[in-house]
Amino acid sequence: MKLSTKGRYGLRAFIDLAEYEGVGPVSISSISERQDISERYLEQLMAKMKKAGLVKSVRGAGGGYILARKASEISVGDVLRALEGSVEPVTCAAFHPEETCTVKDRCVAKHVWQKVNESVTATVDGIMIDTLIKETNQKETNQKEENQKKYRM
Repeated sequence: MKLSTKGRYGLRAFIDLAEYEGVGPVSISSISERQDISERYLEQLMAKMKKAGLVKSVRGAGGGYILARKASEISVGDVLRALEGSVEPVTCAAFHPEETCTVKDRCVAKHVWQKVNESVTATVDGIMIDTLIKETNQKETNQKEENQKKYRM
């Protein structure tokens, strides 16, 4: 599956926002600076995530964006669907009644596509945003400890 910049940048921005959960609204400009994503593009991405019910906007001085739900309740799949639409790498007409396929009843490949789609969906839906943040923080802590050990020698 090849994600567009919407999915890649949007997920980065969403994780950045989630890291500041509980601190208050996070401004587009602060996310832009930390993630090196243009403010205009972030505004478009946040609008999509707001429409999907993943973030809320807070107006006024000190305003910005906050998560609409806890990071532990939002999966990578939720974010990618809000930004990209379907997360299926293969659209097979055999599993979408609105599409037509002349060989769907005798097609063997459809079973491969179904397994691929199910695997991708299970993977992105099984990764919660809070888990990503915890893993990232742990890796950064481990890296800092390793660097400190090197300099003490």
